[in-house]
Amino acid sequence: MGFNVSRVQKKFEDFAYVLDFLSQGMMGRGAYRAEPMVQLLGESYFTLLEAIVMKEAAPALGERLYIGKDLSREKIDHILGRITYHDLTSLARTELPNVIEEIVRNQEGRFIGFFNNTSAMTPRMHSLELLPGIGKKYMWTILRARERKPFISFQDMKDRTELHDPAKLLVKRVVEELSEESKYRLFTRPP
Repeated sequence: MGFNVSRVQKKFEDFAYVLDFLSQGMMGRGAYRAEPMVQLLGESYFTLLEAIVMKEAAPALGERLYIGKDLSREKIDHILGRITYHDLTSLARTELPNVIEEIVRNQEGRFIGFFNNTSAMTPRMHSLELLPGIGKKYMWTILRARERKPFISFQDMKDRTELHDPAKLLVKRVVEELSEESKYRLFTRPP
C-alpha cells in the first residue's frame, strides 16, 4: 500500500527588478552585511528578495535582472532570500509602485486575462471587488462588458467600462498585498 504524496511545487523567479542598490551593504535582521546588495521585486510572482551583487556590478534602479537558477547571471552573485515589505528601504518602498506598474504594463495580456477570466471568490464577493475602487457597480459593468466581448487591452477596457486606469488599480492591489496581511491574494505569494 503506497501513499499519494502531493508536493507543493516551489515557485521561483527568473527575472526581478531592482528596487534599491546598496553599494555599501546594510544592517538587516541582526547582522551587518558589508557586501553590495540589492532589494528586488520578482516579475512573475511579485516576490520581494534581497541578493548579493557581483563585484564591479552596479545595477540601476528599475533595471530588470536575470536571477534564475542557472549560472548565467550577469550581476547577481546569489540570492539571500525573501524579505517582507517592512524590510524594504525607504527608497525601495518609493520605487515599488513604479516597478509594479512597469511589470503590469509589460505583461498587459496576463493582466487583461485576469479581468477576462476572474470569478467569484464567495457567493457574496467577486475577486474584482478586491481591486481598490471597484465596488458592485464597476464589477457588474466589467462582467457585462466581458460577456459581450473579452477585453483586448487596458485601453479597450477603459473605453468600455469607464474605469480611469485599470493598470493603476492592479498596482494598488499588488502594493496592498505586499504591505499588509491580506486574507485574499490575487497576484502575490503568501510570505
